Amino acid sequence: MNSTTMRRAGLSIAVTAALTGIAACGSSGGDGDTKGKGKSVALSPIAALRTIEDKTDNADSAKVEGKTVMGTQMSMDMDGAMAWSDGITGNVTATMTGGTQAEQMKQMGQSKIDYRYLKTGFYANMGDQFASQAGGGKHWIEYDYETLAEMGGAAGDAFKDQMQNTTPNQSVKMLLASGDVKRVGEETVRGTKATHYSGEVDVADFTGKNSDLDASQLAELKKQFNQAGMSTETIDIWVNGDDLLVKKVEKADMKTGSFSQTVHYSDYGTPVTVEKPPASDTMSFKDLMNQQPKA
Repeated sequence: MNSTTMRRAGLSIAVTAALTGIAACGSSGGDGDTKGKGKSVALSPIAALRTIEDKTDNADSAKVEGKTVMGTQMSMDMDGAMAWSDGITGNVTATMTGGTQAEQMKQMGQSKIDYRYLKTGFYANMGDQFASQAGGGKHWIEYDYETLAEMGGAAGDAFKDQMQNTTPNQSVKMLLASGDVKRVGEETVRGTKATHYSGEVDVADFTGKNSDLDASQLAELKKQFNQAGMSTETIDIWVNGDDLLVKKVEKADMKTGSFSQTVHYSDYGTPVTVEKPPASDTMSFKDLMNQQPKA
């Protein structure tokens, strides 16, 4: 793999994994509006979900462990800890287990990416081979949220909002907005008794309403979702006796295949400390983009 191809692969893999691993397809903003399409929602699930939303939001931090599959593009495991009391911060390791991106990672001499999330952006460690061949000796790529928003249009603005505000109760907010949420019943998740809730949400509509997008940006965002073939998403959550999320599953269809993400949450309140990578070992996303050959 030559240096130009490696730079392109590094950009694609790092951003995709960061987005799907932490933010998925929704946003934690908004007021939990329940005026959705479809049948009316019973009071008891809504009342329970509002309590779950508040309890999870106020828990401040948790350990996370999950798996994401995006058609033939990527399958990925993640493990780490996240905090959300003052913006999203955390340390997460993403391991590519299949798909075209896993093959690209193998050519780059590794299968894992270590991420560090701070309030203003996130950092991805792309490994020794990337550093020596494409990164100018630097292992870490810095992805500043403001820069990503500027370069990504409506999707960039939505991405910025997700990455700065997403919390585990995002899935609860999406269920509250779905309009067809139902209580499935009592089940056991990793030895813990939990209540299962399920619903379906219009992804573009929810993301648009819960991001600071104007009318033209919202139209662009919906166009991008349509081009990806993603319109609705099925969401299932499991909640323990303390009204805290212990598991969530999101599923959707895309033109490139099926999307699914399963995440387990544990150890709420766990301490989370994140160190910014050394500037001497860090290259900015913008600088890396400027190295790409002009079309």
